Amino acid sequence: MFRREHKVFKDRKEAGFLLARKLTRYKKKKDVIVLGIPRGGVVVAKIISIKLRVPFNIIVTKKIGAPYQEELAIGAVSEGGEYILDQELIDRLNVVKDYIEKVVKDKEREVKERVNKFRLGNLKLRLKSTTVILVDDGIATGATTQAAIKYLRKKKVKKIILAVPVAPKDSILKFRKLTDELIVLETPYDFRAVGQFYRNFPQVSDEEVVELLKTS
Repeated sequence: MFRREHKVFKDRKEAGFLLARKLTRYKKKKDVIVLGIPRGGVVVAKIISIKLRVPFNIIVTKKIGAPYQEELAIGAVSEGGEYILDQELIDRLNVVKDYIEKVVKDKEREVKERVNKFRLGNLKLRLKSTTVILVDDGIATGATTQAAIKYLRKKKVKKIILAVPVAPKDSILKFRKLTDELIVLETPYDFRAVGQFYRNFPQVSDEEVVELLKTS
């Protein structure tokens, strides 16, 4: 069976420009805000906010890694102490309750520290009844994105639009159910990592995130 070649983005800025084209109906809308997930998602989100001429901010999440496999997400923590767990994976790996409780507390503390650092002490983010365009540079496991969505629902936002350049096909159905609108530019079968779909995919520093927020 023939499969088309999937686009490789030049960088996060190009991905932001391409996503913005799909979101033009939200341009200059008063109740719309773009929220980027640090760190890489903030670069994409900034471009979208500039093109749509709507406010921009961040939503902080931290992955909960499996014991001895930090890169393997068994859940994630978001602002406000919201968290999600992949119970099926936790059961399969026999992760004990004590480990989860400790890591959740550690991640909650890290989230608070990063919120304070990135928002420069301006911690209040008014989201009730807003339309949120939630942005990342791609979805891998989707844990951090899911935690962010849970937080936004608790804040009683009017609508959640998830906009990402790339996500594996098996994530699409889940996030269609969790959001009000889903925009994904590429849904490859051979997904291994987000960086696979960028020619230029450098690490984004905390300082870059702060600078992007300063100029918003």
